Amino acid sequence: MLTELDFLPEHFFETDARDLYTLLPTPTLIHLTGRREQTLFVSILLHGNEDTGLKAMQALLQKYKNKTLPRSLSLFIGNIDAARVGLRRLPDQPDYNRVWSYDCDNLLPEHEMAQEVVRIMTARKVFASIDIHNNTGLNPHYACVNKLDDAFLQLATLFSRIVVYFTSPKGVQSGAFAALCPSVTLECGKPGLSSGAEHAAEFVDAVLNLSKFPSHPVHRHDFDLFHTVATVKVPDHVSLGVDDTASELNLINDIDHYNFRELLPDTYIAQVKNGKAFPIEAWDEAGDDIASHYFKIDSGKLTTQRPVMPAMLTRDVNIIRQDCLCYLMERMTDW
Repeated sequence: MLTELDFLPEHFFETDARDLYTLLPTPTLIHLTGRREQTLFVSILLHGNEDTGLKAMQALLQKYKNKTLPRSLSLFIGNIDAARVGLRRLPDQPDYNRVWSYDCDNLLPEHEMAQEVVRIMTARKVFASIDIHNNTGLNPHYACVNKLDDAFLQLATLFSRIVVYFTSPKGVQSGAFAALCPSVTLECGKPGLSSGAEHAAEFVDAVLNLSKFPSHPVHRHDFDLFHTVATVKVPDHVSLGVDDTASELNLINDIDHYNFRELLPDTYIAQVKNGKAFPIEAWDEAGDDIASHYFKIDSGKLTTQRPVMPAMLTRDVNIIRQDCLCYLMERMTDW
């Protein structure tokens, strides 16, 4: 499934995500030589509807079109088929940001492709890894890490004061590369906004120009660290809508305004119809459903049970079905 190149294809700079299939036949890994040999790895379009990474890299590489890159760069362009139709993934595809680890009993071509990328980048002694994403709700720009390590936090805080530490879901790109080098996931707000592409391009440029990571830790007062404690999902058998009274779980109209707000107990989330006992699941890192720890049903309303901060709440029902309703986070003050 993997195409490997050592040059940018013709018309790369003027081609949008929906038309990349005209340049690239499959997911593609492009190696570009820079002054420093140890390579920066950047992945984009692991989700086909998240085009900020492409726009950021087009802008950055246009800047260096007639100049030598400060550091060698390997650019992985992921789900080109889903990008063609503007979807996160196609119905018959796995999530391209869940295939970087796998159960040998359920090995897919996408898993083999991801492992080949890891092998190639291991041989190149990768310097750092950056995975660029968008989200559909109202979220600030923030960075995610899979290790609470000084170099990882230095990398993350170069992008944002807000840093999220997570170990679930499994199979994400940043988790696989965390075994090789400092790695980070960038969440750059909604697709189509120039601010996200500009911010991501500036960040990648800054990392390209780093000679090494600072050896000192990031001062704890200089950033806000949160830990993802649960992934909230809506079971397939529960009908779902936003401001839709016919749905069994009817989310409030401005649900995405709760992102990165520390919600108090009894915050109203959704109307529950037909006496559904519990219309959501909240899976912790151990694989246990702890929905009743964070939520309750009171007079047909789904509300919070205790203080918590959500991220990635969205009004897009298709995204909720393909991924999740949200992640729940708690502030970390000691680690």
